[in-house]
Amino acid sequence: MNYAASPVLALHLPLWRSRMLLVLIASGFLVLAGRAVYLQGLNNDFLQQKGQSRYSRVLDISANRGKITDRHGEALAISTPVKSVWAIPEELQYSTQQRTNLAALLEIPPRELDKRLNDASGFVYLKRQIPPEVAQRVSELRISGLFQNREYRRYYPGGEVMAQVLGFTGADDAGQEGIELAYQSTLAGKSGSRRVIKDRLGQIVEDTESIREAQNGQDLALALDSRVQNLAFSQLKLAVDKAKAKAGAIVVLDAKTGEVLALANLPTYNPNNRSRLSGAQLRNRAITDTFEPGSTLKPFTVAVAIEQGKVTPGSVIGTASGSFSIGRATIHDAHHFGNMTVAQVIQRSSNVGAAKIALGLPAEAMWNMFDQVGFGSAPRLGFPGEAGGRLRAYERWRPIEQATMAYGHGISVSLLQLARAYTIFAHDGELMPLSLLRVDAPPAGKRVISVATARKLRDMLEMAVQPDGTAPRARVMGYRVAGKTGTAHKEENGTYAQHKYVSSFVGLAPASDPRLVIAVMLDEPSAGQGQYYGGVVAAPVFSAVMGGALRMLGVPPDTPLKPLELPPEGSEIKESV
Repeated sequence: MNYAASPVLALHLPLWRSRMLLVLIASGFLVLAGRAVYLQGLNNDFLQQKGQSRYSRVLDISANRGKITDRHGEALAISTPVKSVWAIPEELQYSTQQRTNLAALLEIPPRELDKRLNDASGFVYLKRQIPPEVAQRVSELRISGLFQNREYRRYYPGGEVMAQVLGFTGADDAGQEGIELAYQSTLAGKSGSRRVIKDRLGQIVEDTESIREAQNGQDLALALDSRVQNLAFSQLKLAVDKAKAKAGAIVVLDAKTGEVLALANLPTYNPNNRSRLSGAQLRNRAITDTFEPGSTLKPFTVAVAIEQGKVTPGSVIGTASGSFSIGRATIHDAHHFGNMTVAQVIQRSSNVGAAKIALGLPAEAMWNMFDQVGFGSAPRLGFPGEAGGRLRAYERWRPIEQATMAYGHGISVSLLQLARAYTIFAHDGELMPLSLLRVDAPPAGKRVISVATARKLRDMLEMAVQPDGTAPRARVMGYRVAGKTGTAHKEENGTYAQHKYVSSFVGLAPASDPRLVIAVMLDEPSAGQGQYYGGVVAAPVFSAVMGGALRMLGVPPDTPLKPLELPPEGSEIKESV
């Protein structure tokens, strides 16, 4: 058919329209060609990025956390390899049976598993820190969109014995408590990363490049001696159980170096299983809790008086009938001793004698002594939550406050502070800096009292553990011991609780050349009438730990090895409360 001959069918188009259409089509091809050249030749990052997103992944490489060891290299905290299972919900593909098996392996109820996957967007952890053998069984399910990361889990071989000292790490292997938190930057290291190629099932088929090398954390050698720590913990536990105490703590210091050889607390917990953890178990009471130290402060009052030239060990103090009134308040002794020498005031723990000595001193002199031995300020060990205690400014002391502070009332300290303060008697008048880390050379101490005064106090403290003192149960066969008992009412709601006590003992040995300082504290012993004095409940702990520790350290005896005769129950001289 000839369409051009028909006036109806003939189509007459302007020439410019066909040419314009040709130009438009040609322009489109030129734009597409230019875009192709631009993307593939000049700027191909976009296409490479899109392509790599389908097969390339950047994986984090966890740094191995540094070990924590005791002073002899025994492992206290180590990191073991574990796996974490995670998923990208939109890529996840599994059958009903695979879902059931996955939930069983991860110990997650199927409904909870579905909830996590439905609520997540882009990324979700299904289970962290699972054992490698469980992770292998998860891999064998061959579920698309399910991935695993290598991580580390902290393990503490000592368990509850060192729990409050070491602390623990969280799911991200970061320190949460104790040494783990205090030395986080040293132990943690720095994680690295690498680029890999994965197939559609999420399995690595090629390791393409290392982006950043992982830097493992540094190992940490503590001053702790595992042998002494275990001994201290076991003896403290026996004492807390026997005395039916609410809590307890013990500190063992090397008098030569200031190193903390042992530090134990009760109640405690197992850092490897923290499913039922309470605040009371977490507290490192020896460092973070404070209490009124009671009669353990009497030696410092006497030291000030001797340094000031006010008294000598033989000076006589009249305690009359065992009571002393200051204004409306009356100070009492547990026994009526009449006239006593200053040495006997320490030996028999007379509150009246200590108060009279204190009132003969300038308040500033007493305050300076307490301040110089570290009361009222944190020990600066770097341990989280270190307590500074309470030491009021001497300008505000009333006479009764100065008198009671002489025997440890109206002032609060931590057990660690108290142990450190006693290093002035063990180290010939020098206060030793403390260290939780092993030290290679003994540090320099700070002179607080003279050598002569320190040795006089040591002799008095040695008298306190004799049969006619308040702590004969603190003696150690083969070693001369010096120490002081303390018993104080607990302060609650601004007043003293009538039948709640804090009992303590601080001592050193061998007295001829002190190697160790040990401080023991029991909170609310309640085993019965009279079973709350420091000489009854705390001194035996000191004796057992000191004797065992000195033998472990190979310290030679300084007195004949003769069996010790302990006084009958209830016959000891009780310190005044």
